Amino acid sequence: MKVEHVIALITGGASGLGAGTAARFIEGGARVLILDRDVDKGARLADELGGRARFVAADVSSEADVQAALDLAQAEFGGLNVLVNCAGIGLATRTISSRGPHPLEHFESVIRVNLIGSFNCIRLAAALMAGNEPNEFGERGVIINSASVAAFEGQIGQAAYSASKGGIVGMTLPIARDLARNSIRVCTIAPGIFDTPLLGSLPEAVRASLGAQAPFPQRLGLPTEYAQLAQQIVENPMLNGETIRLDGALRMGST
Repeated sequence: MKVEHVIALITGGASGLGAGTAARFIEGGARVLILDRDVDKGARLADELGGRARFVAADVSSEADVQAALDLAQAEFGGLNVLVNCAGIGLATRTISSRGPHPLEHFESVIRVNLIGSFNCIRLAAALMAGNEPNEFGERGVIINSASVAAFEGQIGQAAYSASKGGIVGMTLPIARDLARNSIRVCTIAPGIFDTPLLGSLPEAVRASLGAQAPFPQRLGLPTEYAQLAQQIVENPMLNGETIRLDGALRMGST
């Protein structure tokens, strides 16, 4: 699928990996619907990206919100053929600490946004994509999810986050198999330590130390590099059912 033919819904698209992907897709000629809970950032980014971008405020775990976003994609752009799931949250909490057991509501909230929210968007977007006419490669759509290296090497305090991202990795292949009959491909990107707003508030020395954990290149990953891989997944019809680590050969330690 050529990027200039893409009509994409990008969740968590107002900043970080999602914003980087939105910008790259728009530059390549795509039309993009940015979905995020941050109204100010989302509206500002859509305005900066120009007429081929729209913003919708939504919670990825809400069926009504996501369906309304898909209805907007249909009304504004005539449909949808790419979903990029970048929305996510993270909380650092040990299973037990001096404050007691890990709050169950914290675990539930991370699972709800990261895992359930991703699946909610997948199922609803796939239902819309299934009605597309196949392109020259026989494709009706492409779905890209965001996991994390924490899915494989979760650190201390990452039980909830790692569980949510491990769930995304675990559902990638079965969903790809489910949607094969609909000619919809599904892949997941598992980034390492990336330069996103989550790390933006840290001192530069801390950021440099985090980046140096990767064997090569010894730096934080860039949203533009995530976006580059997302475009390559869209454009390579043989990429399906796969989780791709994007981490500079990083393997996380326990802390």
